[in-house]
Amino acid sequence: MIYEIREYTTVPGRMPALVKRFNEHTLRLFEQHGMDLEFISLTAVGENSTNELVYVLRFADYADMERKWAEFVADPEWQRVQAESERDGPILARLARRVLNPTPFER
Repeated sequence: MIYEIREYTTVPGRMPALVKRFNEHTLRLFEQHGMDLEFISLTAVGENSTNELVYVLRFADYADMERKWAEFVADPEWQRVQAESERDGPILARLARRVLNPTPFER
């Protein structure tokens, strides 16, 4: 099992558009593509506390992650939703991601 952490920093003033896109489309599309959302939140305290959304996805392995992301970004519905949500300008100023592998640790 691996976990992908994604941090989206929005263009100032565009967080409502990102939250709306997640609530109305992205979360459902993640589920549709078998992407297991473990956690999602807005940053409450810290450097980007006014314009950062962070979420964590769980995948079986690297191949599973790559396959599911490829299917997601190729999905015509996602492409339409992304284009429509950015009609008033880009939403993201920066995307950071990390992949965590907890394999060496026992619980």
